[in-house]
Amino acid sequence: MTVRAWGCYLARVRLAVSLTCALGTALALGCSKAEPERPPAGKAADTGSEADDQSRFDRQRRPEVIVEMLGLKPGMTVADIGAGTGLLTVHLVAAVAPGGHVVATDIDGSVLDHLRARMNAAGYDRLVERRVVKPTDPGLEPARYDAILLARVDHYFGDRVGWLSRARLALVKGGKLAISNRVHHRAAAMHAAAAAGFELVSETGAIPGEFVAVFEVKP
Repeated sequence: MTVRAWGCYLARVRLAVSLTCALGTALALGCSKAEPERPPAGKAADTGSEADDQSRFDRQRRPEVIVEMLGLKPGMTVADIGAGTGLLTVHLVAAVAPGGHVVATDIDGSVLDHLRARMNAAGYDRLVERRVVKPTDPGLEPARYDAILLARVDHYFGDRVGWLSRARLALVKGGKLAISNRVHHRAAAMHAAAAAGFELVSETGAIPGEFVAVFEVKP
């Protein structure tokens, strides 16, 4: 990513976060206790704490590392698997805007309702498609995605190899799969990715306690 492109991405992220902060302040001024990243199914999130949630997430999870590792650019199509309330999704869509598209999936439709509110506040609602999927199926169209991201989610799959094998078909030629998770999940993730037909192209430990691995489909 060039210096100019990186600067444009950071500017879009700052705008998205500032808009989310403004919404949270306007709706619930004075609220100081942050809700969890994924509120229980059917329970509304505390909108006033969204700014605190985003700030804490950005400090701890360093989403800019994932964006840079995937080489996201305007116009790309990305799948955010297990997107939850969209704390990471907002960074992905900022990186692919304008002209890009993010499909945010989750098995829980209620958290995707919170994601919609976050995207609306950031002005990205037209660029993000929410999609409820089954735990065993990526729910992605074939040969459409420039990048697929699994952030702290692959260890929930009952059959990692089967899931990743199906997800592989959704990538365009040269597309990338990224797995980000805590380091104690690394060995299982690497084994499953290799068995599903992926090869490792880059990896970093820049996020404390986590790994980020980027794969491409084996020739």
